[in-house]
Amino acid sequence: MILYDYFRSSAAYRVRIAIALKGLAVERRHVHLVRGEQRDLGYRAKNPLAIVPTLELDDGRLITQSLAIIDYLDALQPDPPLLPKDAVLAAQARAAALTIACEIHPLANLRVIEALQSSFGARDEQIAEWRRRWIAEGLHAVEALIAPAPFAFGATPSLADICLIPQVYNARRFDVPLNDCPRILVADAACSVHPAFVAARPEAQPNAE
Repeated sequence: MILYDYFRSSAAYRVRIAIALKGLAVERRHVHLVRGEQRDLGYRAKNPLAIVPTLELDDGRLITQSLAIIDYLDALQPDPPLLPKDAVLAAQARAAALTIACEIHPLANLRVIEALQSSFGARDEQIAEWRRRWIAEGLHAVEALIAPAPFAFGATPSLADICLIPQVYNARRFDVPLNDCPRILVADAACSVHPAFVAARPEAQPNAE
């Protein structure tokens, strides 16, 4: 398998965590988003939306979207599971993950920021405020959804943690205060010493800048 990746993409970061948790060997290919490599025709043929990540299977089939890739990896290698056994807790973990992936992430990703700048003339300080607003609002919602013990939904990492930690990374990168999110900080502390999460950190990637 080949993962098309960018070290600072929070969506790709999620997939790296899942790969590490599953102990899978996956080839990595770097797609530099800031340089626009995602818009090259060769990559667009793999991912028509021109985003990362993309997972290319050994038979050439392609899977896009981080949560779809993670779902595939969980089916491919069921141990350790990425959702709690309890049906309600599993649904709640999915809800927390989707709050991040569908409600926070799309509003602050590179494509949206570029559009705000090029089409609407947004200034740097406006961009910074935009990011902080939506990240903070979303994380406050996640704070109310999780019940860390010590991970977001129990004693082992789940899909919720996989999505949460890259968003916490973004919050710190863009100066979003987290002191009023004690539950998130508990889950973050547990993940910060877990080997899979450590290996997936942006700064630990071979192409980190």
